[in-house]
Order: sequence, then structure tokens, then C-alpha cells
Amino acid sequence: MYSLCTHFILPKLSVSGFPNVIGCIDGTHIPIKAPSINEGDYVNRKSIHSINVQVICEATQIITNVEAKWPGSVHDARIFRESSLCQTFQQGQYNGYLLGDRGYPCLPYLMTPYPEPEPGPQTRFNLAHSRTRAKVEMTIGILKSRFQCLRGLRVSPERACDIIVACVVLHNIATIRGESHPPCIEEDGPEEHRQILEANRDGKLLRDRICQNYFY
Repeated sequence: MYSLCTHFILPKLSVSGFPNVIGCIDGTHIPIKAPSINEGDYVNRKSIHSINVQVICEATQIITNVEAKWPGSVHDARIFRESSLCQTFQQGQYNGYLLGDRGYPCLPYLMTPYPEPEPGPQTRFNLAHSRTRAKVEMTIGILKSRFQCLRGLRVSPERACDIIVACVVLHNIATIRGESHPPCIEEDGPEEHRQILEANRDGKLLRDRICQNYFY
């Protein structure tokens, strides 16, 4: 396991009327060659050796947080739970929250969709959530289209983590300069068998409050 991460939270993004969103979070797998040490730890749910990379972005496709150190077998929720960024949220240092998919628990600082939304406000909440969170999926697609090497790194895990972080930095520079990028390459389908985690009580209360205040 290699500790390579950087994070710098930028102003809140505003998409689809969702309030107080600091960023959108997702994990993405970067394939690597089978390592000689702890090889099994790097096999992900698709039986591919990879690094599972945590990405957080804002509305302009700037990546504000990247954590590239975890083997492919590690779940997205654990990567966030053990990150220094999660600890910062727990300490109340940010006034806002992230948007994540159902692979994360619903927390006061990480909003996830309703698992079985009722018609009306909950459905509208989920729609706005999906439209806003799509920014991180688009950003990851742009990152991988700019740097085709991320489709498969034939290097050690340690070196792969270095390359991933370097690509993120260069992506941000290119984005700030308004440089064009190749067409995005589609990811390999939705996550169909990802574990759905139980919502935290305070997270559920905040989700219901947002739903009542903004989507009725």
C-alpha cells in the first residue's frame, strides 16, 4: 500500500439546484501489471489488477482531491473512511458535503441517493443528485482520455501511484488553461454488484431535510 494523496477543497459547486455541495466523489480503477508482492490484494471485482483511486472534483472538472494508494480489492467506502479528508470532515472543518453513489454510506458530509425513492420529492432529489454527481464521472472520463496510459500501466504499484497523481496535476493545469481534450472513453458499464451501505442516522436526517427544503 502506497501513501500518495493530495487534497485541496475549492468553492462549492452549483449544478441542478443541489445546495452546499463541496464536490463529487467516486472511485476509479487504473489497471496495472500483476505485482510480485501481495498480488492478490490488487485483484478487483472484475478480476483485474488495479489501483483504486479516489477522485473528488468540482463543476469545472478540476480535481480537488486524489488519493492514489489503495489496491484494487479495497472498497471505495473504506478508502474514503480512512482518508485524511474524511477526518477533516468529521472535525467539522468544512461547511458542506460531498455527493457520492450508493457505494458510500449516507453521512452528514457525504450525501447518497435514496435507495428506493418515493414519487415526488425523493425522486426529484435523486435526479438532481445524479445530474450533479455526473460531473465526477465526466471528469474521470476526461482524465483518462487525456492520458491514455491510465488505461493500463505496466509498472509497479508504487510507480503507478506516482504516474496517476502526476496525470491529475497535468489534467488540472490543462483544464485551467482551457485546453481541449480527446473524446471521453466510456467506462465499462455501471457498478451492478457494488455493496449498498446502510445510511448513518444523522446522514439520513440531513438528506430528508434537504429533500423537504429544496425538492418539494
